[in-house]
Parts: sequence; structure tokens; C-alpha cells
Amino acid sequence: MTDPGTPSAAAPDPPPPHVSYLVFRLERLVRACLDEALARHGVTTTAYMALSELRLRDAPSSADLARIAFVTPQAMNLVIRDLEQRGLIRRDPHPRGGRALRTRLTPEGLRVLRRCDRSLDAIEAVMLADIDDKDRATLAETLTSCARALRVRDGAR
Repeated sequence: MTDPGTPSAAAPDPPPPHVSYLVFRLERLVRACLDEALARHGVTTTAYMALSELRLRDAPSSADLARIAFVTPQAMNLVIRDLEQRGLIRRDPHPRGGRALRTRLTPEGLRVLRRCDRSLDAIEAVMLADIDDKDRATLAETLTSCARALRVRDGAR
């Protein structure tokens, strides 16, 4: 007779978590840290994404910014309006005319963005402290490859 406290068969090891699950958990942790850090600069994470994209691309549309930030065009329009009222961006008529406006960073917007970047650098320093430069480069390449594969699958650019 077996002891009721002793399992009759060894319990199987649980399967390892899916990579997607781990990425999601990491994203949520990074997002929480970033939300807190950016709030000290008076910027939301969505606004930070818009400002960052404006630094990288010449005058993307509000619709482009919304897609990049994973928000609706209406939500991005509110973010753009707030950033413009605060003097962090400016919108000028498009040279080809029409209703389209070209959105660009102002010098003050660039200063705020640089302060926010330093906050993100501090978060990443903690997150990556135990990872050497070679593995950091591999991680960045691998994550980029994963994102590219999903964009291609979905027909996005």
C-alpha cells in the first residue's frame, strides 16, 4: 500500500511557456515602467511613440502614427492635438495642398523626447543588465525578425 502523501507516479514537468506569452509579459512590464517614467515628463506612452516616429520619419500622417502606436485614428488625433497645443509638434499644410497636414517635431518636442529617451535607456539598462552585448544584438535581431515575419504574414509593411 502506498502512502497517501506520496504520488504513485512522478508528475510530468509542465511544458515551457510559449515565447509569445513571455514576450507579452515582458511588454506589459516594460509598458508599466515606461508609463510611470514618461508621466514624470508629462508624456503618455502613445505620445512618446508618436514623437519618436516623428523624429524617424519625415511628416508621417496621423493615420500612420495611429497604426504604429496601435491606437485608433481618433485617439491619435487627440494625442496630436495635445502635443500641438503644448508646442511639442507643429502641423503645416502639405505642399501638394488638400486637407493633409504635415506633422513635425518642434525644438521643444525634441528636448522632451530626449528626456524621455533617457528614461527608456534607464529601464533598458536594468532589463538588460545581465545580458552581454553580443546577446543584446542577437535579441534585437531576433525580435526584429519575428516582427517582420508577422508583418509579412498580415500583409503590412
